[in-house]
Amino acid sequence: MGFCLETDTINSGVSINDPDTIISGRQVFKLGFFTPDNSTKRYFGVFYTVSEKTVIWIANRDKPLYDSSGTVTISRDGNLVLVNGRNKTIWSTNATITSPMNTSAQIQDTGNIVLHDVSTGRTIWESFSYPSNVFMPTMRFVDNVNTHKKVVISSWKTGSDPGVGSFTTGLEALSIPQIFIWNNGRPCWRSGPWNGQILIGVKDMYSPYNDGFSVDDNPPGKFYFTAPEGGILMNFALNSSGSLVQTLWNDQKKNWDISWLAPQNECDVYATCGPFGSCNAHESPICSCLKAFEPTNREEWERGNWTSGCQRRRQLQCDQSGGGNGDGFLRLPFMKVPDFAEHFSSGQVEECLARCLRNCSCLAYAHDSYIGCMFWSESLIDLQKFSSVGVDLYIRLEDSELDMKNVDVMKDDVVSNIFRRLSVQRMESKLCAYDRDHVSYDKFNSEYCHNEIRGSNSKRIFSRSSVCDGSQNE
Repeated sequence: MGFCLETDTINSGVSINDPDTIISGRQVFKLGFFTPDNSTKRYFGVFYTVSEKTVIWIANRDKPLYDSSGTVTISRDGNLVLVNGRNKTIWSTNATITSPMNTSAQIQDTGNIVLHDVSTGRTIWESFSYPSNVFMPTMRFVDNVNTHKKVVISSWKTGSDPGVGSFTTGLEALSIPQIFIWNNGRPCWRSGPWNGQILIGVKDMYSPYNDGFSVDDNPPGKFYFTAPEGGILMNFALNSSGSLVQTLWNDQKKNWDISWLAPQNECDVYATCGPFGSCNAHESPICSCLKAFEPTNREEWERGNWTSGCQRRRQLQCDQSGGGNGDGFLRLPFMKVPDFAEHFSSGQVEECLARCLRNCSCLAYAHDSYIGCMFWSESLIDLQKFSSVGVDLYIRLEDSELDMKNVDVMKDDVVSNIFRRLSVQRMESKLCAYDRDHVSYDKFNSEYCHNEIRGSNSKRIFSRSSVCDGSQNE
């Protein structure tokens, strides 16, 4: 049994010897050594005071100690280091310190470890810039589109091995920022675009009680996604099966309540229905081709393998004549919009239609009051139908495929009539009451993350093997 030192700081006069710990100012987090369940290896990390089994950050994820001889101290060069019983460095903050300085490392009430220059107060290094598998309030996902450097969280290998696993979660800021879960770099789940208020492909975020998230790009080209900080203990953990799980601390029950997770069902898995296929978790089968499309491989489709997607039955008039006349747009309400949206800032849905009409490569468009226009010129991938929230998606169809009696059809035979004839039915905001009973962290397993992705795109390369099966790829 170790001692909890009455300090939140490691400096030249204070070290941590296994199994001792230090504790943050308001006693929210401890910094010290631990052993995962079903393991004998020792690790140095940050864990909650109220739940010491809940570890949010680990220093030596892939370099465990095999005994209890570990010590954490400030080295001669000013870095925070973990050494074993033979004084061999197992882990270091490895910050570049140009001249000797007096440094200290503090565990904060946010769970962040900050290495300071004592004389100036300048931050030299912080653990939130090198996260493990947990995304914490005030932590930031980063995507620098200029340097292509990201700050992401990465899963454990297994429930007893905190080594870096195959799943990562982070921000992708191409065109419109989105959050992804990747398996070895290949998409497994996608949040949909950030509109300045919510991630529009996450149906639970339409609730007015879900706020405080933010994205900023200051400096330009460097995007940050931050979770809100509140009075309740909360985190997002990426588990070894590839599920991103949000939990809240229940102080009465002294345990963690699951408030949200992704993916929740098979339709949440990236590209379950393939190109031009739409997924609806409330229908059976869950996949269907968009109107005017048919299965690319009908035999596979009928067997329940939808990953090859769908293809057009008839060529667009625009492709044949070089003009938009003869094509029209069909409105699909309550949709999670496809991946690879191209963005144009506009406050009017009519301009979205006009711009898409003028461009024969424009296959679909959508409008969000915060984002403006979104256009798609390649395969429509990762489409999902929601029941009462989402975005109106307008897909381009050949004239003969349009049902002119359908009020959701917009015909564009005469360009001058576009603005006069356009009628957009705006979605009413509805509360999305989250039914916790249908989500069980213990029962949820990676069967919802089995998927094959086919097709190609210049921005990403997809493997034809299962990318979201929760296993470690060799």
